[in-house]
Amino acid sequence: MGGLVERDPVEDGEGFARAPFPIAGDVEVDGHWLSSDGGRARFLVQAYDFGCGELQSSFEFRPDATCVRVQTVSFCSRSLPALVLQEIRLEVDRDCELAVRAGLNQTGIAGRWKARRTRTPGTVQPVVDGLMEWETDGSLSSCGAAYVTRLEGAEGAERRVEETDRRAPLQTSYRFRARPGRGYVVRQIAGLLSSSMHTEPDRQAARMVFVGATRGFEQLREENRAAWREIWRGRIKLVGADSRWQRIADASYYYLHASTHASSVFSTGMFGLSYWPNYHYYHGHVMWDIEAFTLPVCLLTAPEVARAMLGFRLERLGAARRNAAMNGYSGLQFPWASSPVHGEEVIRLSKPQVMFEQRVNLAVARAFAQFCHATGEEAFARDPAWRVLGGVARWLEDRVVETERGFEIREALGIAEQEGPVDNDAYVNMAAAVVLREAATAARRLAVTGSDRWEEIAKRLYIPVDPETHVILNHDGYVYREHDPVAATPEALAGLFPFEYDPGPEIEEATLRSYLERIGPFLGSPMLSAPLGAWAARLGDRRLSAHLFEVGYAEFIEEPFLVADEFSPRVPGQVRAGPLLANVGGFLSSCLYGLTRLRPARASPRPGPRRPPRCRNCGTRWRSIGSGSAAGRRDCSAGTAGEPRSSRTEASIWRALRGGQGWGPRSGLEQDLDRPVFLLLEHLVGARRLLEREPVRREPLHAQGIAVGQQRQYLGDPALQGRTPTSSTRCCCRVE
Repeated sequence: MGGLVERDPVEDGEGFARAPFPIAGDVEVDGHWLSSDGGRARFLVQAYDFGCGELQSSFEFRPDATCVRVQTVSFCSRSLPALVLQEIRLEVDRDCELAVRAGLNQTGIAGRWKARRTRTPGTVQPVVDGLMEWETDGSLSSCGAAYVTRLEGAEGAERRVEETDRRAPLQTSYRFRARPGRGYVVRQIAGLLSSSMHTEPDRQAARMVFVGATRGFEQLREENRAAWREIWRGRIKLVGADSRWQRIADASYYYLHASTHASSVFSTGMFGLSYWPNYHYYHGHVMWDIEAFTLPVCLLTAPEVARAMLGFRLERLGAARRNAAMNGYSGLQFPWASSPVHGEEVIRLSKPQVMFEQRVNLAVARAFAQFCHATGEEAFARDPAWRVLGGVARWLEDRVVETERGFEIREALGIAEQEGPVDNDAYVNMAAAVVLREAATAARRLAVTGSDRWEEIAKRLYIPVDPETHVILNHDGYVYREHDPVAATPEALAGLFPFEYDPGPEIEEATLRSYLERIGPFLGSPMLSAPLGAWAARLGDRRLSAHLFEVGYAEFIEEPFLVADEFSPRVPGQVRAGPLLANVGGFLSSCLYGLTRLRPARASPRPGPRRPPRCRNCGTRWRSIGSGSAAGRRDCSAGTAGEPRSSRTEASIWRALRGGQGWGPRSGLEQDLDRPVFLLLEHLVGARRLLEREPVRREPLHAQGIAVGQQRQYLGDPALQGRTPTSSTRCCCRVE
């Protein structure tokens, strides 16, 4: 959960902490508890409904002659994000003594009790069944939890809450005589809050549970489903791709949004909110990948979430300012691994060289610029965005060294994470140039000094280029070594996309070809594998693009829930852990920005999206933003539709995509992109909220063969069983 941290037992530094399990349960049949006799349970089916974020599970428990069938539905509320809800349905095949427990469970979690209550102070009628405060290991924070339960369908049930054992899990049990042909339902609403959110997290959790109980389970469930329907209006639809790729895209879209929320004041970690019991490499820290890969996706599909991510950085500017001062610079230097609570550097001491990984500054600054371009919010551009852009530009002004070659950035660690810092890392320098130009543009618009100096540095910032091949080198002294994953890391390509540095067509093409031709040793590694297909599409090589999307992302996907792992099976000895948001965001941003060449900007530094060479017009439809009529739709070669009637925010997004402050004279509707290399967004730019008049037909969302609203086994679709990709498999780029 956001904001809950502990002292890591290995690194002895701050890392994420586990909270008590909020929806623990148990079943007893004629004296036999499931928790003590689990071998007599038979798993039936589990379905993860991506359409509404509900996990549906069912199993049977037959300890003796009597069998109880249990079905559960669990979900995290998006309307009251501190709440987790669960419904347990039970049916028996003969008369029996049945008991069911529901509550909280801290068993196996490091830490200690701070408070445990089963009575509400000051009132005879309890507000909740129980509340507790659990202090994490190292006393860095604490978690407050509370819950309430309700039984339906049973008559004369005996209700009991454990009050005497101060160390026992907080659970409520219901015992009654069960009969076949009848259904029994236990519903639970639990609240979780960290001490970073409230100084009395247990009492506030109880208050939130009371709010949830007042609304009721069904209302909260419908609110949650409505929230997910709104999110799915921004679904990325792969036109021309097979159903396998659409399911991968849907799963990726779901995991990204399930790990982010507009109410999160702690941003999100590399694995989102997932937990792996045998793998803690990133410790829940907030790192550059969030702004580089995750936030751009949210910017187009959930702008309010992007705003919350930027808010995390804004509220911790003091830590960034102090970090810059400690390193001898002015301005802002965001930490490489940021504490979600205080925003300070918390990178593990076993990797001290990572202190030279300073590219996070550039990703954060550009994220603020992108938000301004996409929303057109002048107030945001004048104050918070300028504070970050100006602060990072001042840091860069101190960070560069002027030499006979221009301005250089020495001793930086690149994406490949070499053994030590290098001079003039290509990605770092290209990203720095982009950020400096953004800052200079903002300074001129706000009539602030500094723009000329920043423009000069950006113009003369040294980029290492091979004079014979015209290839941008990863860094000074770069040498390609066969079979070396570090040397094969396409760092320089990340400067071309997602940072959109423009070195000129000759250098760009030579650089793309050079790194993609020798990408083999790098395949299977995280972060830069996902955009490989988008880079190949820039060359117009559709066959290579399809292949690289396959090996760069599809191979990372793990069944049955289509989770994008950190490493693919190509890299032996690595834990299969996911979803890694750097990979998820890298793929989705490749779809939204890489293949389309979409570039929100105030000026028009280059033409808008164009189809790669040799692609035919296929009549791909764009939908006019804000237009609900059929006239608002155009074939991709059919010219423009009028600028829609829209709110001020919607109009600013529109401007960011077309002429004036955006793309220049070429309209966003005049694109002739070919279907195999383009993803059609039914709603573009947070546009799930920009089309209100015309309902949009949707294909079912799938989690490995599970259609929304149905419960089928994972491999229940015969068309999907035993299917393996072939050379003609189509992803975003069709192989012909």
